[in-house]
Amino acid sequence: MGFTNKNHQLLSKIAASDQHGENSPYFDGWKAYDEDPFHPTQNPDGVIQMGLAENQLSFDLIEEWIKKNPRASICTNEGVNKFKDIAIFQDYHGLREFRNAIAKFMGRVRGGRVTYDPDRIVMSGGATGANELIMFCLADPGDAFLVPSPYYPAFARDLRWRTGVQLLPVVCESSNNFQITKEALEEAYEKAREANIRVKGLIIANPSNPLGTTLDRETLRSLVSFINEKNIHLVCDEIYAATVFSTPDFISISEIIEDYGPEYCNRDLIHIVYSLSKDMGLPGFRVGIVYSYNDAVVSCGRKMSSFGLVSTQTQHLLATMLSDEEFVGRFLEESSKRLAKRHSVFTKGLEQVGITCLKSNAGLFVWMDLRPLLKEATLEAEMVLWRVIIKDVKLNVSPGSSFQCTEPGWFRVCFANMDDITVQVALQRIRKLVLVGQQKEPPPVKKSKQWQQNLRLSFSSRTRIYDETVMSPHMMSPHSPIPQSPLVRART
Repeated sequence: MGFTNKNHQLLSKIAASDQHGENSPYFDGWKAYDEDPFHPTQNPDGVIQMGLAENQLSFDLIEEWIKKNPRASICTNEGVNKFKDIAIFQDYHGLREFRNAIAKFMGRVRGGRVTYDPDRIVMSGGATGANELIMFCLADPGDAFLVPSPYYPAFARDLRWRTGVQLLPVVCESSNNFQITKEALEEAYEKAREANIRVKGLIIANPSNPLGTTLDRETLRSLVSFINEKNIHLVCDEIYAATVFSTPDFISISEIIEDYGPEYCNRDLIHIVYSLSKDMGLPGFRVGIVYSYNDAVVSCGRKMSSFGLVSTQTQHLLATMLSDEEFVGRFLEESSKRLAKRHSVFTKGLEQVGITCLKSNAGLFVWMDLRPLLKEATLEAEMVLWRVIIKDVKLNVSPGSSFQCTEPGWFRVCFANMDDITVQVALQRIRKLVLVGQQKEPPPVKKSKQWQQNLRLSFSSRTRIYDETVMSPHMMSPHSPIPQSPLVRART
């Protein structure tokens, strides 16, 4: 529902602004999926959701643990004796057993090479709340944070909308696999200074969303050196830390600062955002964490966390689950194997029709290169192709421009939020798209709209993509179709 001018006058300037970022193609793809969601039998020609970075490959392991541990829930006969203790008021610090378990889990995910202090853990409602909380603590309205691009589209909402903080892209390019360089950082920083914008920090995602890559030790050290030289903050979003499925291993910023003495690294400038949404596949639990090495940030963050606490019922369940070392070890190992297998199946399927992706070792998605299918290397051409993919190929993939990528033709495609059968249907649709595109003689640029129409007609007139034999009952996944997910950070 659109706002009228009269309605706008009734709202605050922040509420009525467009800083939420909902007008991005990233969110438009979600709307297309909501209007026509794929179902293997009821709507086989619907839009397949490939814009959801969600880990649904290991739910069976968690479900199995819950069945074996009914005491972990206060809503069972075995656990109800804890109901009163958990249901009454709790302070903003969170349950001690939960913070202990989270701290231990964070260390386990990082290979046991670093340890975390439970007293530095600040809770928030998912990574969305954690990101906003840390911005509130570190920056004033009008201040800026540098963000290497391409970056997660909803950072505009999480970091900017209610805080008034500006996001300044640090341009990274495909020529070096989108690695962050000191030169690019310096250029973005100097441009901000010339525009009289105060830069308060640098925020990075490691592993990267949307690239699915991890930062090496040398790059992380250069980032620490950069922020120390400028005396600005470094926020590391590490919510995909346990999604690494191949070499190289994940290196946390915590390991880097352990290498430096206090004379070389001001730890007050280092902060980590973490969550269980990606690593455990639990976005609906809304578990967000800020881990700061700065005492003042921890103190301020605790006050802020009252606006978005994790429910004590959730804390109680997860404290028990994450304290089960045998389960955690098995889950992390098996999740990594399943992600590796799904990544391999998907990328090899793309390779069969000549589509390549940026080499990646982590995450729940690939950074797919469709530049050969563009009519020209422009944002407009990328949007033309994206509309065909959404409306006619019926796949919700996210265009690179929504991630502030400066090179048209890259798309983020999620692969871990569906069953094996749906993956194969999606691959069939992508293959059809490529084959149709290859059979078309490239018309002049000025006829790009006609080219889009021709491609649409050609694609839709072909034989039905959905293969009934693929969906025979004996091959049907027990988890198909997957449940729809809400349009919040849980879906990113």
